[in-house]
Amino acid sequence: MSEPDWQRLSARNLLIDPVKVLGQFAFPAAIALVGISSGDRAMPWWAVPVVALGAVVFGVLPWLTTFYRTTDTQFQTRSGLLNKKSKTAPLDRVRSVDLEASLLHRLVGLTKVQIGTGVDDDRITLDSLTVREAADLRAFLLSRRAPVTVPADADTLPAGADEVATPGGVRTGEPARVLAEIDWAWLRFAPFSLARLVVVAAAVGALSQFGDQLPVADTAESAWHWVAQFALSLVIAGLVIGALVSWIMVAVTGYVVQWWNMRLTREAGSLQLTAGLFTTRSITVEEKRVRGVEMKEPVLLRLVGGAELATLATGVGSGGVTAILPPCPRSVATSVGADVLETHEPMSVALTQHGPAARRRAWIRQLWGALLVTAIPLVASLWLAVPTWLPVVVGVVALAFAAVSGESAYRHLGHATTPEHLVVGSGELTRVRTVLEHDGIIGWVVQQSWFQRRLALATLVATTAAGAERVVARDIPLTAAIRLADASTPGVLSPWLS
Repeated sequence: MSEPDWQRLSARNLLIDPVKVLGQFAFPAAIALVGISSGDRAMPWWAVPVVALGAVVFGVLPWLTTFYRTTDTQFQTRSGLLNKKSKTAPLDRVRSVDLEASLLHRLVGLTKVQIGTGVDDDRITLDSLTVREAADLRAFLLSRRAPVTVPADADTLPAGADEVATPGGVRTGEPARVLAEIDWAWLRFAPFSLARLVVVAAAVGALSQFGDQLPVADTAESAWHWVAQFALSLVIAGLVIGALVSWIMVAVTGYVVQWWNMRLTREAGSLQLTAGLFTTRSITVEEKRVRGVEMKEPVLLRLVGGAELATLATGVGSGGVTAILPPCPRSVATSVGADVLETHEPMSVALTQHGPAARRRAWIRQLWGALLVTAIPLVASLWLAVPTWLPVVVGVVALAFAAVSGESAYRHLGHATTPEHLVVGSGELTRVRTVLEHDGIIGWVVQQSWFQRRLALATLVATTAAGAERVVARDIPLTAAIRLADASTPGVLSPWLS
């Protein structure tokens, strides 16, 4: 049998690759041209055409030198002009096929394809194919491990199935099942998620660096002093309101940009997440690699009944943790988590608390932090002109916060087992429920500090290849830890039971 022909990337790349290269050249070229123009000699007339021509040449090269093809057993690519590079991926080892389209790609109907085998973070990238070519290639690659494939006869397709023509002349007949879609009523949770706080911090940092050099800096400072003399309380109130409004705008805008048109589906043995306003991403996680889920309820989000959900998987990027839902109602996160796990029990089972000794440990950890914070102004008052009331106020606030966070940390502790999953509760201000398959547990680590031994407590660690590679049950009674491990993986710690 003859080998299939090599195929090029889409010719539409010739419309966007030169533009991307020109964007990369623009800044250094502008600096060079300004430097030349500021000298004694004028900028040569041919400078701009040369830069544009160089961008076109470098932009055309990827299309001229990149090829791909699919054989009976492998997906292959080759690229490079002087340094040739070839990559292959066995078809039965393909674990993910992710699609990504920036705004520029979408304007000309192109999509970037990233193919992963789960071995490492190195992926085969095709930048770019047409939307239809990318969808057909994705369907074909995933169909090689899909449980259901049927001939390309429309009469044999199940009712409601999407007909997807593949390069191999096969159609996948498994209908996609929608697990979740964006509901814009969820926007109310955006201000209570601090994920965008880093953007605000960066903006404040940049303003603090360059604010003094602004031409209106002196005027603004004078105006501030004048207003502060007459209505300081109103100014403070205005600043607080302005900060809150700005934060709401940043949070809502970031939420919309990241999660626009979000859709989570189960198809061909994979979970597929599509989202994004300016850059649309379609991420694939093979279900065989999903070992569990993690539901987080940050303190502010929990106050309004919200939660976040992520999968714990092996052989994927982002540390094995893939967020599959935006901040949304807790009931939605629980329901989608149950759909991913294909059982409701791990998401709703009541957790066994760790007892009074664990509560004391949680309180003591927080009280040590409060004492340290209180000691700082107390020591400073011995040498500096610090108001005598400041250490008292700091101490009262720190102790109150320690009491709240200590009790919260204890209440979040817990553990449970179901026939197929280990469930662990953790977190201090953020409540975390981690669900891990018993089959995903590699081994156990039982740790005891000197203080834990005196209280007959232990830290039980389930090691795994998924997610952060460990699930930790802190300050669990030692006998309960052994029973929990033995229930999840019978026989591993049986000798300890005696």
